[in-house]
Amino acid sequence: MMKIFPKYAAAIALLLSGLSATAGPRTEAVSPDGSLKLTVKLDGQGFAYSISRNGKSVVDLSRLGLTFTDGGFSEGVRAVAVTTRRIDEAYTLPVGKHLECRDFCNETRIVLKNKDGRRIDMVCRAYDDAVAFRYEFPAQDGWNGFSLKEEKWEIRLADDPDGIYMHMPGFINSHEGLYEHGKLSAMDENRLVDMPATFTRADGLNVAVTEAAVRKYAGMMLIRKGGVLQGILSPRLDIPEVAVVVGEFPHKTPWRVFQITPRAGQLLESDILTSLNDPCEIGDVSWLKPGIKSTFSWWNGNMVSDTVQFSPGNNFETNKYYIDFCARNGINLHDIYGYAETPWYKDSNFNFGWPGDDADPSKPIRTLDMQRIGDYAKSQGLDGLHVWVHWLALYRHLEEAFTAFEKWGVKGMMVDFMDRDDQQMIEIQEEILQAAARHHLFIQFHGACKPSGLVRTYPNEFTREGTLNYENLKWNALVTADHDLDIAFTRNLAGPADYHMGGFRSKTRDAFRHQYVNPYVLSTRSHMLGMYIVLENYLNLFCDTPMAYEHKPEFEFMTTLPYGWHEVKVLDGRLRQYLAVARRSGDEWWVGAINNRDPRSIEIDFSFLDKGTEYNMEMYYDGAHSNVDPNFTQHLVQKVDSESRITVPMAMDGGFAIKITK
Repeated sequence: MMKIFPKYAAAIALLLSGLSATAGPRTEAVSPDGSLKLTVKLDGQGFAYSISRNGKSVVDLSRLGLTFTDGGFSEGVRAVAVTTRRIDEAYTLPVGKHLECRDFCNETRIVLKNKDGRRIDMVCRAYDDAVAFRYEFPAQDGWNGFSLKEEKWEIRLADDPDGIYMHMPGFINSHEGLYEHGKLSAMDENRLVDMPATFTRADGLNVAVTEAAVRKYAGMMLIRKGGVLQGILSPRLDIPEVAVVVGEFPHKTPWRVFQITPRAGQLLESDILTSLNDPCEIGDVSWLKPGIKSTFSWWNGNMVSDTVQFSPGNNFETNKYYIDFCARNGINLHDIYGYAETPWYKDSNFNFGWPGDDADPSKPIRTLDMQRIGDYAKSQGLDGLHVWVHWLALYRHLEEAFTAFEKWGVKGMMVDFMDRDDQQMIEIQEEILQAAARHHLFIQFHGACKPSGLVRTYPNEFTREGTLNYENLKWNALVTADHDLDIAFTRNLAGPADYHMGGFRSKTRDAFRHQYVNPYVLSTRSHMLGMYIVLENYLNLFCDTPMAYEHKPEFEFMTTLPYGWHEVKVLDGRLRQYLAVARRSGDEWWVGAINNRDPRSIEIDFSFLDKGTEYNMEMYYDGAHSNVDPNFTQHLVQKVDSESRITVPMAMDGGFAIKITK
């Protein structure tokens, strides 16, 4: 699967020897097109970096440093060698926004030593749309491991840009919240900020700040102190006053990443985070089927028709009802989470949020015969089952649970309530991915931190949350179309976003009321269709009831969504206003658009299609009546080609979805 084709266009590993004597205190990494430059400067206080684009500052000189429990690594540091190389490698992503990707950049490695002779390498990469750096700790005599107290990362963004960012209440949280907007200089002091955070300057340049390849390390958030934005690592729970990260050599920190683009859509098209991650580590991936569709009946209250002749609950009949619905409509998986807020497996606590000591997902409750349910799903043509589990209950019984899941026909699971990104939880997540791969299971991390491109290394991670998503509409009115756009330009830059999509009970903002069963959504049905295409996600949840979906043409349209994407193009978009995205799967193209609260029309240019080829286009979009009844859609079928242009109206909180076939 993972074929790497080096195409080095310049001398590789060119040694610029004797740097400390001849090369001076400044070292650079410059992007292949020459536009982006990352400069590292050494002085008596340690080392710092700056970033420029076409000669204009993006990040002013900002301090860096590492502090260990036995001393710092900043003052007195000198560079003893530098190597540079051009990286040009092709790789494939069985699960990703592109099937075929290119890792193309210039890399500079700076070998740093302090007065005690300890060595740390700073590795800098410059891409045409991003720059990144990290530290590598090679094996060395006299220093075999480390206990890190702080990684200093200042971010002095130039020109006081406008930001989209989300404050966090503390290090232990679900990474869910509303985004705030405003000048960097007006950002609250001493409050945690989740990444990615996206900033736009007056000249239109976009800068997104995040991290990549978070492995055996703590996740990082941002905080503004003394007017300066800086990184702060999540502390370990076992030794919070001593260290944030403990490790042995060799070791690598995550990449500190700046996406820098003149067009906002380029942020979403980039493969920078997967390029900065390690190649696939799970061997055979032929069993993976990204883009699958599953029910998620928890969202709708596990409702069944009022004409059924059985008692709804944690029983075979309720699950058969949903399996039959899946079989009629080409939905791959049926989800089992439990009923009435109690898990489907043994747990004396009867509590979703915190399992009892006896909680065990390998042991279903007595009313559920999981083997019978799995066998019935298979007999009806489904791929299998999808289950919910609390991470702690699962982690205590990892191998037993996964062995049982594989036997029952479970294909993947939602792992919930992780609520941390300290080093220990980061390592637990990777353990779960490794074990799941051995049992041919995919993972959907819920109540979890942002992704960091690890889908390249473990492509069985289909999606993860770290978002305030549509589940909230069961108990509040926070998740609006405006929030959807904030998610697209921030959290979704980090990777697939688990969103409980597919609500077919739309209400206008004035008419909306939250309710726990059969919840409403705060956008038009066309917006809901567009979200499946706009947001990067490889597990398509159909969260509403069979009664809400069946015999609706928009639902039939949704069921033809493809299994995974091969290419993405952002056709048009403005931060906080609207976004139109085209994704290709094989010969099919799909276009989705979402709008904020302001009605507008946008033009779709079909020049991304193959020239000289005629296509069939099917579109669902807002009509004039959608502002009053947001469930109302218009349907259009016509021929298009690469010369076509169409103008599509979008209602308040609206959008559209298009399917294009040869």
